[in-house]
Amino acid sequence: MNDWPDGWSDDRGNNNAAGYGRGSGGAQPEGARVMRHVQRPAAPPRGGVPPQSRGYDEGYDQQGYDSGYNTGQVYGGPGGGNGGPPHDGRPYDGRPAPNWRRRLKVGSLTLVVVLLAVSIGTYFWADSKLKREVDLSKVIERPGEGEGTNYLIVGSDSREGMSADDKKKLHTGSAEGKRTDSMMILHEGSNGPTLISLPRDSDVEIPSFKGSESGKLFPAEGRRVKLNAAYAEDGPELLVRTVEHNTGLRIDHYVEIGFAGFANIVDAIGGVEIDIPKAFKDKKSGADFQAGKQTLNGEQSLAFVRTRYAFAGSDLDRTKNQQKFLAALASQTATPGTMLNPFKLYPTMGAGLDTLIVDKDMSLWSLGKMFFAMKGVTGGEGKSMNMPISGSRGGNLVWDKAKVKQLVQQLKNDEKVTVTSDR
Repeated sequence: MNDWPDGWSDDRGNNNAAGYGRGSGGAQPEGARVMRHVQRPAAPPRGGVPPQSRGYDEGYDQQGYDSGYNTGQVYGGPGGGNGGPPHDGRPYDGRPAPNWRRRLKVGSLTLVVVLLAVSIGTYFWADSKLKREVDLSKVIERPGEGEGTNYLIVGSDSREGMSADDKKKLHTGSAEGKRTDSMMILHEGSNGPTLISLPRDSDVEIPSFKGSESGKLFPAEGRRVKLNAAYAEDGPELLVRTVEHNTGLRIDHYVEIGFAGFANIVDAIGGVEIDIPKAFKDKKSGADFQAGKQTLNGEQSLAFVRTRYAFAGSDLDRTKNQQKFLAALASQTATPGTMLNPFKLYPTMGAGLDTLIVDKDMSLWSLGKMFFAMKGVTGGEGKSMNMPISGSRGGNLVWDKAKVKQLVQQLKNDEKVTVTSDR
């Protein structure tokens, strides 16, 4: 009985002389001569071998037959195939899958480096613009240091850098030199900030002092003058000496800003919103305000803080407006919309730093602490008040000695301020 398929024979002498060509009944695969991609040396004919007129797989499609070679794989190719699909069925293009974890690390590191570079650049840029012109080492007979930090903040009527049109627009006049238009002590400590206005009409004694330019020692003569006269006589150093002598409180840092810088800061942040409880008008400052909440530009803001003749209380009412406005300015400047927006942050910083005058020991860090302490006054974390007044002498405002002594003691000890001002 012949177990081979029809037309097949194991008779090596007839149809398949060497057992090759159309298949084999052996357990091992056929030799290389049946695989077209393998070349074998030609051998002398040993019998009649039918010509290979059909494809390799022809004749093997009988039901139930499987030679084990028709797998679609070509031997010797990568991954079991020459350019064929990998084992998971996805196309293989020869490129490795992207390493997203590594990319994320590199991207994060790049962002940190960029932010660090920008921060360092901003720091040195801002630091270079500070005008450290006030030398507190020239101030003599100073009180002892206390807890916390005390800043003397001065708004001057300096017209430096202002054109004739600017002076006319801002109603500043054209007076030579500069005078103090507002003075405040800001205490920054562990019990919240305290902002104390010093009316420029305050009655004070000019103590002995060393000339800021000449270095000459001027003895005390018992002269009593308005507080702003100290600045007019010998500048910031004498003003600090006079405030320390009449209060007993040591001033750690001095900060001064002129008219132009003040107005430019307001314009740089897009104006300051403030609630004006009562309408008022003042031709000298250019103020003309209706009651209610409104946004003031630089020109209007300067008029608001300089107005004094429109109020019956004169300088005391003006200092309250100054406190209110400066706290609002700090609060609305220190917002994400300004701090994180370089198109607002740099013009704002530039406007202030261009006209800011500080003491020689002032750092940007200390200036930043002052700024955020000012913001804290508006945020309800601190207190604002006028220096306690007991009466007047020759048109000057006389400080309440007992209350001032108690106030200074609380500031020195960095205690919560309980002293109040009646005016």
